[in-house]
Amino acid sequence: MTSLTRPLCLLSLLMSAALFGFFYAWVCSTMWGLDTADPRVAISAMQAMNASVVNAVFAPAFFGTPIVLLIATLFLIKTAQRPAALWFGIATAVVTCLSVLLTMLANVPMNEALALLEVPQDRQTAQRIWDAYSPDWQFWNQMRTAATGLGVLCVGIGLTRLT
Repeated sequence: MTSLTRPLCLLSLLMSAALFGFFYAWVCSTMWGLDTADPRVAISAMQAMNASVVNAVFAPAFFGTPIVLLIATLFLIKTAQRPAALWFGIATAVVTCLSVLLTMLANVPMNEALALLEVPQDRQTAQRIWDAYSPDWQFWNQMRTAATGLGVLCVGIGLTRLT
């Protein structure tokens, strides 16, 4: 095993867990809180949060996690750590396809559409907008959260297979 393999595997765990935690927080607090707020506040807050997430702190976790997972997988293959490589490979596929790509195909377009809206002054109009947005957004967020959690689990199993 090269001297970089274990640190790459641990970095994979850390980054996968960070991504899972980010998505999980939306599931169990952020969206539930917004759903109980005045819909005008919820729309405005969601617009602000979506705009703020495009930053130098989140981007490495979001875009870098699949890359680090892939590099770790390749190092594991190169060092003949086949059982660990299998689990890291599964994590790479799950996080890439069912987390990052799903986000880009489902949540981001919904966020972009919401960003284009002016927050209505009328509460009922705002409620209709929020009711059309929040349940679908939460469904896709729960899917990417579960996928990323599965990715973390696969990395953990892969770590137990290291020799």
